[in-house]
Amino acid sequence: MERVLENLSPKSVFTYFEDLTRIPRCSGDEKKVSDYLVDFAKERNLEVIQDEALNIIIRKPGTKGYENAPTVILQGHMDMVCEKNKGTKHDFSKDPLNLRIKDDMIWATDTTLGADNGIAVAYCLAILDSNDIPHPPLEILVTTEEETGMGGANQLNPNNLKGKTLINIDSEEEGVLLVSCAGGVRNKVHIPIEYSKVEKDLLPYTLKLRGLKGGHSGMEINKERGNANKLMGRILYSIESNFDISLSDINGGAKMNAIPREIDATILIDSSHKEDLENEVNNWNRIFKNELKTSDPGVYIGCDFVEDDIERAFSKKTTKKVISALMLMPNGIQSMSMDIEGLVESSTNLGVVTTAEDKVVLESAIRSSVRTLKDDIATKIETMAKLIDAEVTNEASYPEWEYKKDSYIREVFVNVYENIFGKKPEITAIHAGLECGLFGEKLGDVDMISFGPNMFDVHTPDEHLSISSTQRMWKYLLGVLKEIK
Repeated sequence: MERVLENLSPKSVFTYFEDLTRIPRCSGDEKKVSDYLVDFAKERNLEVIQDEALNIIIRKPGTKGYENAPTVILQGHMDMVCEKNKGTKHDFSKDPLNLRIKDDMIWATDTTLGADNGIAVAYCLAILDSNDIPHPPLEILVTTEEETGMGGANQLNPNNLKGKTLINIDSEEEGVLLVSCAGGVRNKVHIPIEYSKVEKDLLPYTLKLRGLKGGHSGMEINKERGNANKLMGRILYSIESNFDISLSDINGGAKMNAIPREIDATILIDSSHKEDLENEVNNWNRIFKNELKTSDPGVYIGCDFVEDDIERAFSKKTTKKVISALMLMPNGIQSMSMDIEGLVESSTNLGVVTTAEDKVVLESAIRSSVRTLKDDIATKIETMAKLIDAEVTNEASYPEWEYKKDSYIREVFVNVYENIFGKKPEITAIHAGLECGLFGEKLGDVDMISFGPNMFDVHTPDEHLSISSTQRMWKYLLGVLKEIK
């Protein structure tokens, strides 16, 4: 297979990154990439641990002059968000990503790129494979299932790590050093379905909402982009308020931590309301084109007649419950930080709506840098759920990462950045979940920082990575390691 990135430098970094794009590594499907990392370490006679969660720890001694330096943990995650556009023929379980270069950017055609967090793994492999990079003793920690609730970090055995300094390479903006992050929880509302037999004179139509940008539900929640699931709730509420409808199926979004871009809802209406439905769709197209003209100018609603026979649909009662839930579920920014200007403090994202055999499930990512506010959002959802006789479950909870006033590694990062780039980096917190919160709980008094190269539109098929930024941040990382003696 032709290599797309072979002419880029540093060659080792981009070679390993391209290798990773050819290995299946969706969250929950990391066995092949985890085994690849084990084989990589063994081929180089490096100590390696693969735990039950498929996390990988690879140790490499310090180079000459650094033998007695403090051990540094370099950390990233091996899994990626696997998103593709509707109609894209790509099987993430076996197909390599279709890479392309445009100007300074690396893209994957019609799918996510996996730079989040493949570039961290590529950096680590390039350092492990080198013979001429000065560095202290290293523990390379590559975790699993970060994107779906930090499953690997949750199951990490802290006794397998010795280092007390950790560099997380899971940030997406050059020159911005992260020193704190939000905690989060995965919230699910389960609405039981009562079915009714479909009367012969009812017509089935599928409403399709498309053209939204989506994005990372933590990093880009402040961009006020349209949430397909919430928008469909407004459409259905309006239609149901004007004439009787029954839902028979509703599915929107793909990942809990991605702002949903698309949703389909199949409804049944009396034949006498065919023109009314058309008017509703046209009206909501006008409304959303106006409301989202800046954030999502490509938004549109389609309405297709369903040729197949539909024998059953949700009862009127269940239809109202689902629509009510879509309307009442909190979504978007819930509070802003009063300590760090411009930082989202708390938010929630209604990321996925699915119809199963016996229930409709609404899945949200709740985030906050204040634990009690995270709990408050979950309580609001639980209160709403009780009103419609729905069940709520919370899972994959992860803690916030609190700011450390005195930090040696932060000081090193700041000084090296000034020496290389002639200016100070930005020190800030992030409204997204980083594994650092869990590492802080598990490893105790560990000194941490997070950085990374510029990448854009992560968690969407428009994800792309800056080549020049990847090169600069590689130079930066090597400069930092050289200073730790």
